[in-house]
Amino acid sequence: MTMLGRKKSQVCDSSSSIDDPPKSNQERLYRVWKGNNKFLCGGRLVFGHDGASLYLTSFLIGCPALTFCIRMLITIKGDDACYSYPVFTAGLILTVLDFTFLFLTSGRDPGIIPRNSTSLESDEASDTFTPSMEWVNNKGSSMKIPRIKDVPVNGHTVKVKFCDTCLLYRPPRASHCSICNNCVQKFDHHCPWVGQCIGLRNYPFFILFISSSTLLCIYVFVFSWINLLQKGGNLWRAMSHDVVSVILIVYCFIAVWFVGGLTVFHVYLICTNQTTYENFRYRYDKNENPYTKGILGNLREVFCSRIPPSMVNFRAWVLKDDDTAMGSIASESERGFISSKEKFDIEMGNKFTKDGNMMVPSILQKLDYTGIDDNMKKKNLDTSGFNDDLKRKASDQPFLFPIGQEIKNSKGGSATRVNSVSDKRTQ
Repeated sequence: MTMLGRKKSQVCDSSSSIDDPPKSNQERLYRVWKGNNKFLCGGRLVFGHDGASLYLTSFLIGCPALTFCIRMLITIKGDDACYSYPVFTAGLILTVLDFTFLFLTSGRDPGIIPRNSTSLESDEASDTFTPSMEWVNNKGSSMKIPRIKDVPVNGHTVKVKFCDTCLLYRPPRASHCSICNNCVQKFDHHCPWVGQCIGLRNYPFFILFISSSTLLCIYVFVFSWINLLQKGGNLWRAMSHDVVSVILIVYCFIAVWFVGGLTVFHVYLICTNQTTYENFRYRYDKNENPYTKGILGNLREVFCSRIPPSMVNFRAWVLKDDDTAMGSIASESERGFISSKEKFDIEMGNKFTKDGNMMVPSILQKLDYTGIDDNMKKKNLDTSGFNDDLKRKASDQPFLFPIGQEIKNSKGGSATRVNSVSDKRTQ
């Protein structure tokens, strides 16, 4: 069983006890999730890190659409009710559908892959790997794993990368979103307008959303023109008497270039079975695409395939300290990873903390220094003699005293505090 399959079974096992009464050390998974997602309705709705952008998107869609519907509703009271009723009804239906597809895109799991908290097994690391200069240390063993390995897909060889954050080899077509901090299946892109990643589980709804938005813009644009032309006479005079229609025409004309162009681009991607990420990175128009199934097969894969279930049950009860169930990861230093941001003292071999203070090596933290202080008292040194002796010992043995420990002389003189290696060398 592959690592991804085992991880999926772990999540399914944890979800089986979703209705069990919680214990004192248990919590819902969505409350301890390590990604940057936002959750509503007890973890039933999953939004991206910038989910608040839905307010702006809803305003940009709803304001002109509802204005058009209200304008048509007012004209129903006139003599041409047979025209106004169907136009109002169709406009309202398009608006409701557009908002429905928007929230289905934004409020569902796009295909998040659970993070791996266990070490990779030797059978997973012994596959045929692509030669690489970068290697990953496996936790708990001396085995090293290459960062890239080859996977056969439809008779082609596809390279998959190891994710340092999720600690797993990403499945083909998956990628890590730096905004939501998750690996996503069949990652297309992160859309700031819907505040969510676009991936395997919400891509069909995203296509329906931008398509319905384009259709709504064209609909409002066309019937706003018809409303002006129905007034007859001079066009400029009609525009001066129906300013609302003029504003809607200008707004929809500008908006349709954005959503319409995006729709056309994604229709091309669907017909060629590409994602936005693959199109910009791999350029399948110049290289052979291992995923294409022909135009009809590609369309069937997007619109006629069953959406797979979520790999993560965010409402499952998990232990608060159980990193495996939470999909969390330990610190990089615990897993054998060395971050480029960490500072090391090359000469002394010690790590510095983020604030610049040096940490005492673990081998020195457990030493007993009480005997040193007793020897100093027996010598009955005066203040000057003690300081001279301290300087001499500090220069000969840089780690004689733990950093930050105060050494008092036997005569109650001033205390000497060792703060860093540089202090001991300059004394």
